[in-house]
Amino acid sequence: GVFERKYELDSLCNVLHLSSLYYQVIGQADEAFEGPWPDAVRKILSVFKDQQASSEEEGDRPVYTFQRRTTEPTDTLSHGRGFPAARTGLIKTSFRPSDDAHTLPFLIPANAFAVVVLNATIPLLHAKSMKAEADMARKLADEISNAIEKYGIISHPTAGRVFAYEVDGFGSAYFMDDANVPSLLALPYLGFTTKSNSLYVATRKAVWSHTNPYFFNGSAGEGIGGPHNGLNYVWPISVIVRALTSTSNDEISKCLELLVNSSVCTGLIHESFLKNNLQVYTRPWFAWANSFFGHLILTIAKERPCLIFKCT
Repeated sequence: GVFERKYELDSLCNVLHLSSLYYQVIGQADEAFEGPWPDAVRKILSVFKDQQASSEEEGDRPVYTFQRRTTEPTDTLSHGRGFPAARTGLIKTSFRPSDDAHTLPFLIPANAFAVVVLNATIPLLHAKSMKAEADMARKLADEISNAIEKYGIISHPTAGRVFAYEVDGFGSAYFMDDANVPSLLALPYLGFTTKSNSLYVATRKAVWSHTNPYFFNGSAGEGIGGPHNGLNYVWPISVIVRALTSTSNDEISKCLELLVNSSVCTGLIHESFLKNNLQVYTRPWFAWANSFFGHLILTIAKERPCLIFKCT
């Protein structure tokens, strides 16, 4: 994150994501990609490459450190650098999309997003005559994709073969999911896989259940939260992602109903709500969730209009 100086892989991915989407719509490398843009992309690619290094390779002088006094252990990094990582081809991220510190250094959903945006940016880089950068993006995407296949898929004792949330490259893996995107639930939305992919289907089933320590189900509703707000708080963002990755009209309708109810007549989507009481919520106006809800409605209007409009 820029404001707190917290390094999140997804923040840099989103720069490439927005750039590639803009290029796809405009169809030309116009003035938006002049000025500081080429140097910014080179810096992003350099950070990606640097953050593939193992803790041993970094030695006593890692390129990024972050440590501060706090009452929340997820708001800082152990010894300023987080937990050890092996070289795998994956990219380390010190903090998750939720601003919380990692448990293990390689966040699989963020790395999956990196694969997607790196590949999507290659045509733009060629249009800008940035062949060296395009080649680097292709190499990074291939390395990360292969590493996800090797390290990011685990055999869970109850869920079977699923994507891990975080790994360290030494053999340790952490299975959970967080509401914030990139998430395991969002993998098809990000463009990394399809909704019908068997590995994703198994992962989706597991994260939307008590196999995920941050899945909460109560009298007010159900969904995924995360360590940012603690136990029993459902984030509407997870409900939006569930709808966006669903193939079921009934499931999508239930998500819409919960989202409307969770606004408790304020007309706004909140950051999170208590699983047993919609009247207890955090951030009455959460910009990310409200924008994302608008995106959901536009997507449904295009793909499944009869769910929100009267159809004859």
